[in-house]
Amino acid sequence: MQVSQQPASASEFAAALGAANAAGHRVELGGNFTKHRWAGPIEPADVRIETVKLNRVIEYEPRDLTISVEAGMPYAELTKLLAANRQMVPLDPPYAATATVGGVLAANHSGPRRRLFGTARDLVIGMSFATMEGKLVQAGGMVVKNVAGLDMAKLLIGSWGTLAAITSVNFKLIPKDKFTRTFLQSFDSAAAALEERNRILTSVLQPAAIDLLNPAASARIGRTGWLLAIGAGGSQALVDRYSRELASAEPLEGDTERAFWHSVETFAERFLDEHSGGAIVRVSSALRDLAQAVSSHNGPAVARAANGVASLFHQTAPKSLPAPAGFWPSQGSQSIMEAGPAGRSPAGMWPESGSEFPVMEKIKNMMDPRHLLNKGRLYGRI
Repeated sequence: MQVSQQPASASEFAAALGAANAAGHRVELGGNFTKHRWAGPIEPADVRIETVKLNRVIEYEPRDLTISVEAGMPYAELTKLLAANRQMVPLDPPYAATATVGGVLAANHSGPRRRLFGTARDLVIGMSFATMEGKLVQAGGMVVKNVAGLDMAKLLIGSWGTLAAITSVNFKLIPKDKFTRTFLQSFDSAAAALEERNRILTSVLQPAAIDLLNPAASARIGRTGWLLAIGAGGSQALVDRYSRELASAEPLEGDTERAFWHSVETFAERFLDEHSGGAIVRVSSALRDLAQAVSSHNGPAVARAANGVASLFHQTAPKSLPAPAGFWPSQGSQSIMEAGPAGRSPAGMWPESGSEFPVMEKIKNMMDPRHLLNKGRLYGRI
């Protein structure tokens, strides 16, 4: 029978991990467990240790544009707190309404504004974490230029709780734009949409977001065709410049604009809720190859069009990763099944191990030598 624990402090959390390690107990680690269908299922564990009681603000300096919060704080609560001072952590992750801060970082989830602001590794300046030895470790700090130990923090981002437990996070904050405006353009083909993307990328414009939805994805949010969405922000004069440069596009502002981006940011979670046997395949490619990546898929596809990252949505999990002839991996593209049916890992979720895998194994053996922490995550490879 699995035992659940909710430590109330970072030191208690470290002690709980240390005790589990000493007893040889497998640990299921998480916050609100919103992403149980992502990155492979966790194997049955002896104890579940949750971060939900680590939900406090440790330090907030609005004038310094920094904040430190515990990992169990709801991401939505962090967003609301910062908005009161017109500040933000612009990650736009899926499950933003229910996920914890630690869960967002453990999954390394981001959204449309990745184009301008990057991912969690670009916004985290410090972190504390508890190890399976029962120790607390501090990496980085509250100063943007402090890099002491920061590589350790970046290592935990995207590790899906397989190395250690994040207990607190320090972010550098971004001021919210005074004005924002979004521009939508519909095209008959991916190639035509990405030609417009190329024109924007080579212009003086620097949008926060450039997303591409194929016709199947557009239809799910009440739109048509290959939809190119350009998100911009700044001064009134700047967003007006966008309106002149993108005169043929449909402009969105206010509630309509917020509703549009909410539908994009929550696309993955809504799709998985509707399709219990469904899956999401992430394709990473060079910008020049993105048209081929999204055109080869019949179901919905949503791409960060300026980053070369696309999510392909399947109503039924594919038996293997897509590999159109002449496309992967010869042109440097990679695909991985990010999310699949609940409780099982379909064959082929993870691409063949590359030269980096022995390094990953060494890190795992160093931080969790008994392989007790979130066993099964990362598709059973770690």
